[in-house]
Amino acid sequence: HVQLVESGGESVQAGGSIRLSCAASGSTYPYSQYCLGWFRQAPGKEREGVASIDDRFNADYADSVKGRFAISRDNAKDTLYLQMNSLQPEDTALYYCVADCTYCRGAVCYGDFRSWGQGTQVTVS
Repeated sequence: HVQLVESGGESVQAGGSIRLSCAASGSTYPYSQYCLGWFRQAPGKEREGVASIDDRFNADYADSVKGRFAISRDNAKDTLYLQMNSLQPEDTALYYCVADCTYCRGAVCYGDFRSWGQGTQVTVS
């Protein structure tokens, strides 16, 4: 288990860009070995996976964000990032960072992420 805190969410105009950050602390498992990811949820819609990255820096993206979003990690800072470009109103949601997948292969979590942040709001108009 690890504590996660997201930051960087804000209101932006369509076509704009922002970068989300997720700081980790209190981990009893080496941060560099975690599979990490981002989920999002809008009111009235189901939660969806956005992007994930494994310990070998392989990345996976939802079709809806491919070519626009980029996930990255800085293990020296215990921080995960999500660069979001060409934002559209459909990207409006509460974004959560996640860690500690029970079964991670090729940057895809086939099990469950055990650690979740509190979320940061992104609003695109």
